[in-house]
Amino acid sequence: MRQQLIWDLPTRLFHWLLVVSIAAQYVTAEWMDDATQWHFYIGYFTLGLLVFRLVWGVIGPTYARFSQFVKGPSAVIGYLRTLFDKNSAAVAGHNPLGGWFVVVMLLLLMVQAVSGLFMTDDIFLDGPYRHLVSNNTLDLMNTLHHLAFDILLWVIGLHVAAIGFYAVYKKQKLVPPMFHGKKDTNDKPIPSSRLWLALVIALVTAAALYYAIEIAPPTPEVEEYF
Repeated sequence: MRQQLIWDLPTRLFHWLLVVSIAAQYVTAEWMDDATQWHFYIGYFTLGLLVFRLVWGVIGPTYARFSQFVKGPSAVIGYLRTLFDKNSAAVAGHNPLGGWFVVVMLLLLMVQAVSGLFMTDDIFLDGPYRHLVSNNTLDLMNTLHHLAFDILLWVIGLHVAAIGFYAVYKKQKLVPPMFHGKKDTNDKPIPSSRLWLALVIALVTAAALYYAIEIAPPTPEVEEYF
């Protein structure tokens, strides 16, 4: 085996920016007072990352695509049979089990990010779509926002534990390739990171989110008292 470029730069940037975003959201929500506005801003940024990743998962390089790592039950079961085999070959991209962890994590983050558009601090700040829905919907969004994050913490814990398991038990280091992009494998590498395509997608995503958050929501009606 020789080192091959597996993880493109946009996928690696997404991964680490998402780590920072999740940590910042937790800190601004749980550890800091008067940081609600920053919590909203970071949430919008996280939503942008997720939209980019969903598009990149369709048209990005080979190992970033969902079609490459989202496998059916037979592939997952087959992989589970080799999970505790120390000599099993490392998978170039996400393994069939890890691929589903990625899907679950993205879904939880998307639920949290979208529900955050309807949140409020009950004092000064409201999400851009809070005033457009009923109180029942607001209650549902509030529940989803907090429930998704609670579940996400468990998923992140399992993810970290899996990284430790692969590093200690199987002698497969998963973190360094997420920095430099290369893994020891005989599988076909990607030819490039397709940076220009990633830049275009990022700019279009940013413009679309700006429109959806700042322009599209109608101005809430203000009740007049006489």
